Amino acid sequence: MQVLGIESSCDETGIAIYDSEEGLLAHNLHSQIDLHKEYGGVVPELASRDHVRRLLPLIKKTLNEAQSDLKSLDAIAYTAGPGLMGALLVGTAMGRSLAYSLSIPAIGVHHMEAHLLAPMLEEDVPEYPFLALLVSGGHTQIVHVTKPGDYKILGESVDDAAGEAFDKTAKLLGLSYPGGPALSALAEKGDSKRFLFPRPMTNRPGLDFSFSGLKTFALNTVNSESDDEQTRADIARAFVDAVVDTFIIKCRRAIKETELKELVVAGGVSANKQLREGLNGLMGEVNGKVYFPRAEFCTDNGAMIAYAGYLRLKAGETQSLNFQAKPRWPLDELAPS
Repeated sequence: MQVLGIESSCDETGIAIYDSEEGLLAHNLHSQIDLHKEYGGVVPELASRDHVRRLLPLIKKTLNEAQSDLKSLDAIAYTAGPGLMGALLVGTAMGRSLAYSLSIPAIGVHHMEAHLLAPMLEEDVPEYPFLALLVSGGHTQIVHVTKPGDYKILGESVDDAAGEAFDKTAKLLGLSYPGGPALSALAEKGDSKRFLFPRPMTNRPGLDFSFSGLKTFALNTVNSESDDEQTRADIARAFVDAVVDTFIIKCRRAIKETELKELVVAGGVSANKQLREGLNGLMGEVNGKVYFPRAEFCTDNGAMIAYAGYLRLKAGETQSLNFQAKPRWPLDELAPS
């Protein structure tokens, strides 16, 4: 089975071809960073229009690189949600219309399920069941994964997602968009002993997260300290250390509660160097193992959509021609595949 994957949930247009026998054949990604940089964040209308411009050329390019063509496709998978409504509708309309014209099935994929499954595109993969930490600009969740489609959310953010907190704190420090990678790079130059930020919601039971207060703590620190490069680096380091420690504490707690020793970490923030080092250390302490997608599959991409769609199609799942984009779509509402 050869599946075309289409990702257009936010500010990246991703296309990929996944083959059930040969694996990932080709993938391409267009990032809208330069388009949104002057606004300091994603402008939904501009994002939607750029997806319209980019989809067809990227599909043609990816098919050529995969040495394939439209007639060789057996199915199409597209991101149906969650995400920006306009951006989702572009990819949804393209995927469903193209499938209809080719008389092949199409399936709407849950964006976070695709992130969760992205490490399965690597050679070394976890065995079910396992724990998953999903960390992105819009979601922060710890999930018990029994099998594809069978997810139980053990904890999630009650306010800002981790990626959102990274971007907002970066903006406080005068860093350019996208702020997360810039904040992480600045933190590398910081002194971890100068400032101590709180580790939110770690002094109470449970696995939920809260990062809004941490962002406010960073703002108050910025306003009370001198504005020089080293101070900004020290604040960035304190913020990153607090977020990473919070994830380590919560993941350690989840491991103890579930007795699962394999942890998948996925989503845009999973590319963060400090987070990877911290969770690798944790899993070494508990004689477990952590799995990350390769850096290019941490952010939104078509490969994870193609693979997630393939699994559901392989399990016999079908959908009607009536398509719907879902800007809000809880992960635990998915049916098992």
